Amino acid sequence: MSDNIKDIAGEVVTRAGDAKRFLVAIAGPPGAGKSTMADNLADALRAVGQSAEVLPMDGFHMDNAILIERGMLARKGVPESFDVRGFLDIIRAVQRADQEVLVPVFDRSRELAIASARSVSPEHRFIIVEGNYLLFSQGKWAELEGVFGYSIMLAPPIEVLEERLWARWRGYKLSEEEASAKVYDNDLPNGRLILGNRRPADVTLEIA
Repeated sequence: MSDNIKDIAGEVVTRAGDAKRFLVAIAGPPGAGKSTMADNLADALRAVGQSAEVLPMDGFHMDNAILIERGMLARKGVPESFDVRGFLDIIRAVQRADQEVLVPVFDRSRELAIASARSVSPEHRFIIVEGNYLLFSQGKWAELEGVFGYSIMLAPPIEVLEERLWARWRGYKLSEEEASAKVYDNDLPNGRLILGNRRPADVTLEIA
């Protein structure tokens, strides 16, 4: 576990004070390393005796059938391809910390969200929310402003994102043509949109 993650965990605990529930946002473009950092931060918090759970925003992707109907499948991952209202409802329920909240998790290998695949219980003090649009300043995503007690923006250089995204899609056995379409027609344009329309974060990192 890196010293950077340990330092962030310490800052999060300090910032939380005596709060019963504290939400942390990890935002950034596709390929920035959000999921890995969220898991590492949760582990770091548990290592100092805190209870933590990760809530991925990807579970709120619209189903491919709806995206096909709307002509949006090729741009899956743009802000309007998520169930933003459903995500906001879950975040508000999680904020209250008064009951168990079941959340969906995205299975990238099958390109679908699995309903009620993770439990956030009232005993989880720290909820680490990770996703592309948590600090996005446009549309209904802007309603997340003020929700998170601590926010982290991962903003690697575009060339780093490009390399990671190629590795991701090749790892799913896509052809070079299919991987190229994912990287250049979707993920990198979304990444530039995220980086160009973000609210300030408590900390911004190039490398997770």
